[in-house]
Amino acid sequence: MANPAEDKIITLETYYDVMLAHIMRTKLEDNGIPCFIADENTIGANPLYNQAVGGVKLKIFERDLERCREILAAEGDLHDQDHIEIDEETNNVIICPYCASTNIGPADPGKFSTFLSTVFPFYNTKAWHCFNCLQDFE
Repeated sequence: MANPAEDKIITLETYYDVMLAHIMRTKLEDNGIPCFIADENTIGANPLYNQAVGGVKLKIFERDLERCREILAAEGDLHDQDHIEIDEETNNVIICPYCASTNIGPADPGKFSTFLSTVFPFYNTKAWHCFNCLQDFE
């Protein structure tokens, strides 16, 4: 009979970026660690739930915790790529409309946009760049 403590499933890490969670899941599976991602479908159905749900969770068996920590330590911390941007006007999380990633940052405004904002101080189009699908959007 299996020990219930060894079969307990726990959250190893939480990510706002679904792609980053899959990268880490793959690294663990490549090392023979069974794991899965939770809450991905909830966030996929409505990306605005990402912040409410607390991101996607990388789940493992508790018995694999120490080995997972060793593997993740050897890989380095990727959480610097896992962040969210907040729209200052609406106070909502900014999500890529193409791939639903939160791995975004300000896009290069270009010379023309810089010129317009200099000549017309109220001209302000906030453009974003998705680092997962490489698309720019407003």
